[in-house]
Amino acid sequence: MAHVVVVGAGLGGTIAAYELRDKLGAEHKVSVVNKGSTFHFVPSNPWVGVGWRDRASIEVDLVKVFAKRKIALHAQGAKRLHPAERRIELMDGESITYDYMVIATGPELAFDEIEGFGPDAHTQSVCHVDHALMAKQAVDKLIANPGPVVIGAVQGASCYGPAYEFAFILDKALRDAKVRDRVPMTFVTSEPYVGHLGLDGVGNTKGLLEGELREHHIKWICNARVDKIEADKMLVSEIAEDGSVFKSHEVPQVFTMMLPAFRGIEAVRGIEGLTNPRGFILADEHQRNPTFPEVFSIGVCVAIPPVGKTPVPVGVPKTGFMIESMVTATAHNIDQLIKGKAPTAVATWNAVCLADFGDSGIAFVAQPQIPPRNVNWSSSGKWVHLAKIGFEKYFLHKIRSGESEPFYERLAMQALGIDKLKKVKIEPES
Repeated sequence: MAHVVVVGAGLGGTIAAYELRDKLGAEHKVSVVNKGSTFHFVPSNPWVGVGWRDRASIEVDLVKVFAKRKIALHAQGAKRLHPAERRIELMDGESITYDYMVIATGPELAFDEIEGFGPDAHTQSVCHVDHALMAKQAVDKLIANPGPVVIGAVQGASCYGPAYEFAFILDKALRDAKVRDRVPMTFVTSEPYVGHLGLDGVGNTKGLLEGELREHHIKWICNARVDKIEADKMLVSEIAEDGSVFKSHEVPQVFTMMLPAFRGIEAVRGIEGLTNPRGFILADEHQRNPTFPEVFSIGVCVAIPPVGKTPVPVGVPKTGFMIESMVTATAHNIDQLIKGKAPTAVATWNAVCLADFGDSGIAFVAQPQIPPRNVNWSSSGKWVHLAKIGFEKYFLHKIRSGESEPFYERLAMQALGIDKLKKVKIEPES
C-alpha cells in the first residue's frame, strides 16, 4: 500500500485529494495536511470585501466529505517538511511519513517586505477570507466617511486579477451607496502596463482594462514600486525602463487594498534542492521535484520564472484551470510510479479567467498560459459577471460532493471549445 500525502486543502489541494482517491483506488492511502478543516473559495473574497458574500457562503467543512471519500485529514497544519526522510512534521509535534507527497500549500503573504503594509498596518487585503471580512469593515467606514482610495498590487506580486476585480466591485458598491462622487480612486500596479497581468497580456486585456478604468474614472500608475504606506498616503516610485526613478508619487488614501508579493511557506522555505530562494517549489515538466522525486507540487507554490524582464518585479499567476491541469498530471504520474512505470503526464498549463467587475467583467482564454500561445483571446460584458456567479456555485458544489471532475464539467468545457484545459499530454512510454 502506498501513502500519498497532500499538503494544503485549497483550490488545488482539495481537488488533488479527490482525484488521487479516484485514480489510486481504495488499496492506497490518501491523507491531507492542512491548517484547519475548512475549505475557502478564495475567488469570492472580493465579494466578501464589500459584503456581497459572508463567510458561511464560501466555506466548506471538509471533515464529513473527506471521511466519505476515505481521505484522512490532519488539521494541525505543517511545521516542517523533511524530504530526505519522507516525513512531514506537524504543528503539534506529530509526524507523518509518506511514499509520495503533493505540495499544494499556496503562498505566504509577504506584507512585512514594505513598511506600513498589510491588514495589521495601513492596508486591506482580499487574499484570505479573514482579511476580506476586515476589508468589509473598512469599506463600511469609507462609505460613512468618503475619501481617496488606492487599489492595486505591489512589486513582486503575481496575482493581478483580484486587484482589478476589487477596484471595479468597490466602484459598484460605492455607486450603490451614492458616495462614489466623493471617492477619488487610483490603481497602483507593478505591471509595466494596464492589463499585463503577469502574462504580457492576453488578447486585448490592455485595451479592455484601460477602457474600463477610464469609464469608471479610475486613474492609474504602472511600473510602481511601493516604498512606504502611511495612515493617510502611499509613497510610490514610478520606475523607468533603466531602473531609475522616473517620478515619485504621494498618493492620498483613506482606504487601500493592495495585493502582496508571495513567498513559499515556512514549512518548506530554505530546503536545499526543494525550493528556489523565494521558497517556491522547483518542479520538472511532470510536476516532480528533481532532487526529491517523490515530491510533487501544484498551484501557487510552484516556481515559475517571470514572463520577460520588467522595470519592477512582476510574477506569473497560477490560475484555476492551469492548477487543475497540474492536478490531473500529478495524479496520473503518481499512479504510474506506484505501478512501477515512469511518469508520462505533462500539464497543459492552459488558462481560463473570469474577472468580475460587479455588474460586468472580462474573460480571457490563454492556451497555454505562458506565451507564445495557440489561443490568445479576451472579451468583456455582463455575461462574465453571471458566469463568475455560476462558477462559484459549481465549484463549491464540487468540493461539497467530493468530485474532482463531474461529467457536466467535461460537457461544459467541450461546449465552450476548450475541452483541452482539463486534459494533459501523455507521453508514449518507451
